[in-house]
Amino acid sequence: MVRLIDVYKAYDNGTKALKGVTMRIDDGEFVFLVGPSGSGKSTIIKLLTSEIRPTEGRLMVNGYNINTIRRGQIPHLRRTLGVIFQDFRLVEKKSVYENVAFAMRVVGASPKEIRLRVPYVLDLVGLSHKARRRPHELSGGEQQRVAIARALINNPRLIIADEPTGNLDPARSLEIMTILNKINSLGTTVVTVTHERELVNRFARRVIAIDGGRIISDRTGGYYSQ
Repeated sequence: MVRLIDVYKAYDNGTKALKGVTMRIDDGEFVFLVGPSGSGKSTIIKLLTSEIRPTEGRLMVNGYNINTIRRGQIPHLRRTLGVIFQDFRLVEKKSVYENVAFAMRVVGASPKEIRLRVPYVLDLVGLSHKARRRPHELSGGEQQRVAIARALINNPRLIIADEPTGNLDPARSLEIMTILNKINSLGTTVVTVTHERELVNRFARRVIAIDGGRIISDRTGGYYSQ
């Protein structure tokens, strides 16, 4: 579960990024976070991953209190999260299989666990037949599916997708959002930051709109009209 209670965030340069944000995302939800550039979306993502801390207010993520979390606890928090970026961030010298397996190795998974888990997740994102390919041999949509597999591989409670379709054409964007929807249907909480108005409206899930550091709308099956 994610819970923000009257959260403010001011940066050292004086920017007031969040101005009293309160919201709750329950386990198993699918939420779109939308709003114009500079509205505070990226700050919320940084707070959820404990890259930064609130200036005021309370923030809980998957049972961790971000206000008081110790440095040594942050890796444990992040193991409950899977983060997907707009720019894929794949290791070019590694195959699809190796890119995904690497995320398991860094948390100490055994070779047997890796052999069992990686093929399952690659099948889930439709890339079993591309397991030995390198990133440069894949389309943009396929590279983003590798990134989704990597985010999913350690069975996180929450997937955070930060503009996951920003570099893709409409057909590939729909493909990626359909995969995220499928992952959510299997029980994983999904928070997707996006500017893709048509995709948001097509999937008709919960939409939280933020502008000027404040939530201006929060509705299930909401319509994104900005």
